[in-house]
Amino acid sequence: MYRWCVVTTMLVGICAAFAAQVKDDGDAIVGIWLTKEGKARVEITRQGDIYQGTIVWLREPNYPEGDTEAGKVKHDRNNPDEALRDRPIVGLRILDEFKYVGDRTWSGGYVYDPESGNTYRGKIRLDDNGRLLLRGYVGISLLGRTEVWEPCPSEMQQQDETKEGKTK
Repeated sequence: MYRWCVVTTMLVGICAAFAAQVKDDGDAIVGIWLTKEGKARVEITRQGDIYQGTIVWLREPNYPEGDTEAGKVKHDRNNPDEALRDRPIVGLRILDEFKYVGDRTWSGGYVYDPESGNTYRGKIRLDDNGRLLLRGYVGISLLGRTEVWEPCPSEMQQQDETKEGKTK
């Protein structure tokens, strides 16, 4: 009887630890990520069991010289919905409805590309080096492209907050 209680207690403890680990894995993408070539930073947050990503910083927040809108703040000008074209890029949600499905993978969401105005189905995976692999696709995952994002170092975030007067 005593052995049965010990074994049961151990199994319950192992199951609880495993469940906590799985839950923690789901939040592994929560934070700020550098997009390809460091053009933007996207903050991924969780609302309930849904993960979302919003652009929080652009290397070039204004349109460059030579552009028809040179000097203006970049906005969602390629959106197929004319009513949404005035939205600033900084603050724009580009990832939504992702759910953690286990094994360092999030799926069921969509990815919006403000450069093209296209929306794609999406899948996110963390590789063994802690990089985020974001795959956007049409139809099936084979018909798509993957971008690799790096975690944003905290020093960069602190520098930006200092520049904006948001020091803690």
